[in-house]
Amino acid sequence: MASPAQQLPPGWAAEWEQTHQRYLFIETATGHTQWEPPTEPSAQMQQPAMDSPPIGAAPAHHSKRRQYAAGQTQAYYGSAEEPSMLQPMSQPPQQAGMEPQLFTPGLAAPSFAMQQQGQTQPPYYDPNQAQQQPDYINSQQQQPAYGQPNPNALADQFSQMGLGGQRSFSLQTANLLTSPPDPRELSLPPPEIRLPPNATVTPSQFANADPSYQRSTLNAFPNTSSLLSKSKLPLALVISPYRTVSENEPQVPLVTDTVIARCRRCRTYINPFVQFIDGGNRWRCCMCNLSNEVPQMFDWDQTRNQPGDRWSRAELSHGTVEYVAPTEYMVRPPQPAVYVFLIDVSHTAVQSGMVATATRTILENLDRIPDEDDRTKIAIVCFDVSLYFFSLPPGQSEPTMLVVSDVDDVFLPKPTDLLLNLAEARSGGGLESLLTRINDMFKENSIIGSALGPALQAGFKLMVPIGGKIIALSSSLPSIGVGALKNREDPKILGTSKESGLLQAASPFYKTFAIECSRAQVSVDMFLFSSAYQDVASLSCLPHYTSGQTYYYPAFNAARTEDALKFAHEFGEVLAMPIMLEVIMRVRASRGLRMSSFHGNFFVRSTDLLAMPTVATNQGYAIEIQIEETINTPFVVLQTAVLHTTCYGERRIRVVTSAYPVTSNLSEVFASVDQIALAVLLANKAVERTLSHKLEDARDAVFNKLVEILQTYKSSMTAAGAGASAQLAIGENMKMLPVLILGLLKNVGIRQSAQIPPDIRAYSQALLTSLPAQLLIPYIYPSFYSLHNMPPEAGTVGPDGVIMPPPLPLTSERLERHGLFLIEDGQTIFLWVGRDAVPQLIMDVFNLPSYDVLRGGKTTLPVLENSFSQRVNAIVQKTREMRRGVYYPHLYIVKEDGEPPLRLWALSALVQDRADVLPSYQQFISSLKEKVNGNGGY
Repeated sequence: MASPAQQLPPGWAAEWEQTHQRYLFIETATGHTQWEPPTEPSAQMQQPAMDSPPIGAAPAHHSKRRQYAAGQTQAYYGSAEEPSMLQPMSQPPQQAGMEPQLFTPGLAAPSFAMQQQGQTQPPYYDPNQAQQQPDYINSQQQQPAYGQPNPNALADQFSQMGLGGQRSFSLQTANLLTSPPDPRELSLPPPEIRLPPNATVTPSQFANADPSYQRSTLNAFPNTSSLLSKSKLPLALVISPYRTVSENEPQVPLVTDTVIARCRRCRTYINPFVQFIDGGNRWRCCMCNLSNEVPQMFDWDQTRNQPGDRWSRAELSHGTVEYVAPTEYMVRPPQPAVYVFLIDVSHTAVQSGMVATATRTILENLDRIPDEDDRTKIAIVCFDVSLYFFSLPPGQSEPTMLVVSDVDDVFLPKPTDLLLNLAEARSGGGLESLLTRINDMFKENSIIGSALGPALQAGFKLMVPIGGKIIALSSSLPSIGVGALKNREDPKILGTSKESGLLQAASPFYKTFAIECSRAQVSVDMFLFSSAYQDVASLSCLPHYTSGQTYYYPAFNAARTEDALKFAHEFGEVLAMPIMLEVIMRVRASRGLRMSSFHGNFFVRSTDLLAMPTVATNQGYAIEIQIEETINTPFVVLQTAVLHTTCYGERRIRVVTSAYPVTSNLSEVFASVDQIALAVLLANKAVERTLSHKLEDARDAVFNKLVEILQTYKSSMTAAGAGASAQLAIGENMKMLPVLILGLLKNVGIRQSAQIPPDIRAYSQALLTSLPAQLLIPYIYPSFYSLHNMPPEAGTVGPDGVIMPPPLPLTSERLERHGLFLIEDGQTIFLWVGRDAVPQLIMDVFNLPSYDVLRGGKTTLPVLENSFSQRVNAIVQKTREMRRGVYYPHLYIVKEDGEPPLRLWALSALVQDRADVLPSYQQFISSLKEKVNGNGGY
């Protein structure tokens, strides 16, 4: 049988994608790319709509699939009589009268127009088509997790480098009324960056930073502020400069010769977008156009002590590089990594098992704490209504406990031996001895109360000369001393305009102390465990302003294995994380651009200098950009520079550089929108607005921004202009934006509800403002898979690890009573079990005889001696590991007729459904259409 690449209609080319092991199809006239094989328009018109395979057609199901409950027409893996609803759809026929540019391959549900015309929708999966597209499902499974390097890297980058000449953007319009969301589109790369020819000094495919490090909401910049205003599109950078890099990804190149070329005027670091002039002796800055001398040692290979090849220097061929900094970049010698643990040992903390789990986790991870040069320091302070310090002089194997009961005026009981050198404290066994005994020391503690504020002050005093990280573990509301808080949870104001007050810090201490910490290079991570109100909104202020992170474990109980495992895993990953110290970050841009507002966990020290005492990997930031004057250059450059000390004592500079073409054409601006970056920015802005205004204002602002974009698109890009339209038009590259916005509006951080506890809402907001795009997108638009009839390769190991099932649209219409489904948002995994699931399925997955004896709730899946159990476990494990970050989601079994709160929680992840006062996707699109046409709305 001919391959798809040999069956192309005129005007199309196919390119084998090594990363995905599948063909990428390119329309040669426009540069448009797609995964689905293109079909002839005429063939599309002639293709009949079929509800079932024709008589005599070969069955689509694999003959080796195990059939459960023999004799039942509906088998566990899907019946032979009914095509699986999970497989990729065939191309729907193009309807007469429909505009061809609005046709979208791969519709996920019957279109409204087809229903109106009384025509039948082709099946989601046509067995005949399956014979022609044997690799589609396999290749679909191998799509990498979102945020991996651009799958079209080579083709895209050749275009970016101008090797084939710059192509203009081709805007393709979709009709949202007939184009249901396809979750697979979220794993596609952003619109390509089409730079003019010879924009770079080397023809490198890595000249522009990978979008997982830095991406813009627009991949073509408007040349004037008025054009940007007209588009109604926000212009911003979304940055994750310190994302973790897996073994099979390109590492960030390290420049070790300490030769750093920077512009004398604007201080831009040399990069692939500069120009060499004067016979290569000078270089022209791509930001401010100043001519600079090339450093004398720039062309010298210091390793071999001979002339070097300039073009092999990483900073001229890579958008993301890291320099080893010379001494002039240091205010003081590089500091050691310092960790101060503040452990709540009140009655509640001990009884929940938090103290035992925390001390055991620290003990088990001592080897993983970064300490290659034996300089790392550590201190442990316990607290209830008093403070308990532990002294361990050098050479002593038994620690001494020192108690400070005066929490109104905190002091250190000893000037030395409280902050310990990690290697020395371990050499005599004293640190291990202390960690083993802390839980026993306090296991009979009946004291209720928390002096968290004084404990934070004590931790600060311990490390203030050096800086470092405070890790505070607290199980109750702070009640004693500075920073004491009152329970302000009031069910009567939930869902009202006063609710946003509960999301703001109740005490000024947490912000003023955070600023003190920031000045002294101290950051704070909060681990919160309370089963009652803990005021997460106030406590999360500290991580927010000190570039730390908040972790929340409501109703933590270590007696439940799952609770202990989740906390131990996440805490262990935090301890092992290579942190960056004494960090300052600045974004520079071409003339005419200015960084105007900043979102994320940091403190803005001056107009554009972001201070971050320590930076953990995989935090995300969003920075809005203003166009202050007309841009007359063919492209602009934005460069993020992050000066930091590694936890191994080396001063370094990470530089992330991106270039974007400039256009005066509104259609090119729309065609270049990166919907992922735009959703990340709007999530950050929505949370910020809840704190400065009200929750309702935040929801309205996000909805109205979407309406503005759609109105501008309709009036500028479609024939309808300012008049009413029967369609709701949007660019193909923004087709998922409305459902991402709907997911954001339904996220617990900002959704309309009188049932969400303030702590849960505040923690969600902390995630929305700190997660990188790869984690934030599934948090607002979860992943949804059908497991009972997944393709046979799903759950098995492919070239890129475990193959995942194809994702489904987030609607309960896809749930089947006999089925098994997985829903996950990166923080929680739900395993939904239909009430008519056959006993064999229950036995194979849960090792139980029937659905009736299955219990819902938090669980650990057994690994059984059958292939289906192993595949399901592999998918759950891949779900926990496939994204960057420390999070280890809980797994909940949800029975279709089980406990209502758990069912509603799981169903709330299906954001395309109607829930309570929140609209379904169809209702949301209808209200958008009315609003866009000027007739009211959401």
